[in-house]
Amino acid sequence: MFLSVFDMFKVGIGPSSSHTMGPMVAAARFLDLMRASPFEFAGLRGSLHGSLAFTGVGHATDRATILGLAGFVPDTYDNDKAETALAAITETHTVTPEGLPTLSFDPKADLIFDYDHALPGHANGMILMATDAQGDVILRQVYYSIGGGFVLTEEELAEGKATDEGAPVPFPFKSAAEMLQMAKDSGKSIAQMKRENEIARGCADSFAKGSARLWQVMNDCIERGLKTDGILPGGLSVRRRAKGIHDALLAERGMNLNAPHTINDWMSVYAMAVNEENAAGGQVVTAPTNGAAGVLPSVLRYYLDHVPGASESHVEDFLLTAAAIGGLVKFNASISGAEAGCQAEVGSASAMAAAGMCAVMGGTPEQVENAAEIALEHHLGMTCDPVAGLVQVPCIERNGLGAIKAVSAASLALRGDGKHFMPLDAAIETMRQTGEDMHEKYKETSLGGLAVNVPNC
Repeated sequence: MFLSVFDMFKVGIGPSSSHTMGPMVAAARFLDLMRASPFEFAGLRGSLHGSLAFTGVGHATDRATILGLAGFVPDTYDNDKAETALAAITETHTVTPEGLPTLSFDPKADLIFDYDHALPGHANGMILMATDAQGDVILRQVYYSIGGGFVLTEEELAEGKATDEGAPVPFPFKSAAEMLQMAKDSGKSIAQMKRENEIARGCADSFAKGSARLWQVMNDCIERGLKTDGILPGGLSVRRRAKGIHDALLAERGMNLNAPHTINDWMSVYAMAVNEENAAGGQVVTAPTNGAAGVLPSVLRYYLDHVPGASESHVEDFLLTAAAIGGLVKFNASISGAEAGCQAEVGSASAMAAAGMCAVMGGTPEQVENAAEIALEHHLGMTCDPVAGLVQVPCIERNGLGAIKAVSAASLALRGDGKHFMPLDAAIETMRQTGEDMHEKYKETSLGGLAVNVPNC
């Protein structure tokens, strides 16, 4: 099994990897399908189903789909250009993607939120259609946004499309048990094995540059969040809090006011900064999703800024180790809140961050696996119940607590020798089973939990 660091960590836009990035990616894939088709197209239509319908407005799913059909993609997204394009589409009821003719598309009439007909493959389903001059559908494709910005067609999902198409890799572990055995046999760390896998599919130079860019985008996101205040969009009037907390923490330095537990506030504020940026539609890195994008950058920033002896040279090992754990979770369970609740998002992110932290603190592969297991185990059963379908309440604070749990898990694992009762594989399988049993109203539909128990005063 191979899932690249650049699959697990993708540069994109908020507020959701499944509901914003995924639909934009699906639209881009549909445009490619149209470009390869012999038909003459005149128009576009689409429908959103399941969780994409129920929380689509709050997650800007419609906006992302419209922009995707106009030719925008997450990695190169420019907000100013997007706003200009949206205004033009609203006025002209047309899109003109590169390599295709001008196509009729009225967002209000041609993009439907279908709340009544869920698609069978996944909770996040959408159908895109192209029409001829008479308005008849001549090309149709079903897409599923399966979490973390990953998108599959219904055919790919039915085939169980593998994530490791390409050249063989030297360490193809599919479970934590296999990972630990390969580490023992080779004498290599998890990061070293993961690096060799990455290089087998690319080259060392491009990998180094790519991983450096990932951390740069993550850290830039933290910095923007720490410097920006105001009210988040969406109608809940949620205040940005990261700047105020950060300013207070800076003011307290050197005043002998810091209690030992204040370090938790630093971890939380880094995570909240990222998720406030995500909620505002800013540029983030899926880690492994947008809704959980603040956990891993927060732990990495905490390591660099607050741990004596920390070094930027360890960032790559942190990301490699975290991606190895994230790949196991995705391959054997899920990273999609719509599929398995928030345990699959913040829980997975916390496990990944705990593993990365443990690794750069000198942990053995066994201790790294233990750290990931502790963090994941103590997120099991967590529901995904965003108020009003917005990635704000409880998501922003939840990332802060996920970061704190990650550091605590890494610390506990480092205090031991790697031997522990509950294997990571068992925790991952438990998460999968729990997600299957969880009622759909607790899985990113905003039909249960906190989303329906908000005071009216």
